[in-house]
Amino acid sequence: MKKAFLLGFASLMLAATFSAPAMALTVGGVDIPDTYTANSTELQLNGAGTRSKFFIDLYIGSLYVPQARQDGNAVVEADEPQAITLHITSGMITSDRMTEATLEGFEASTGGDMASIQAEVDEFMAVFKEEIKEGDVFDLVYVPGEGVKVRKNNEDKGSVGGLEFKKALFGIWLSDEPAQSSLKKDMLGRS
Repeated sequence: MKKAFLLGFASLMLAATFSAPAMALTVGGVDIPDTYTANSTELQLNGAGTRSKFFIDLYIGSLYVPQARQDGNAVVEADEPQAITLHITSGMITSDRMTEATLEGFEASTGGDMASIQAEVDEFMAVFKEEIKEGDVFDLVYVPGEGVKVRKNNEDKGSVGGLEFKKALFGIWLSDEPAQSSLKKDMLGRS
């Protein structure tokens, strides 16, 4: 009887282990979902980390891709559905500061040559004109043939550019000159 109970209990625990949903990753107090759906493609969380400056945590950046990758350049160059989410965790981020930092990121990711995507950069930057506050979430979702879909707090803000723009945008965090090396490493799941 005791043996049957133990076998039954073990079977129940094993079944619960395989049927339980995957837990989200928690970074800096923010629960990061383990999947993201871009149109009809389910993307997997590749990694997430904190963007800090002067010892202040500013936002959590998360990368979603179809298959895990640890090579930033491969992610940037890939013409496949991908997403980056930014969870604002500090009241220190303002519209002006986000605009300035993002423009610096575009400069770095393009080696200072933004001429071919300048119109798209200008269009994209408009999303930061609205007030930005702690708790805001930005979704940057690349869909081949449609461009980068921009969302703020689950509200569509439009689509921008194509693959070349996506390379520059995702390069802000994943290029050889990223916004922060440790965040790049975390987003690539290398930490």
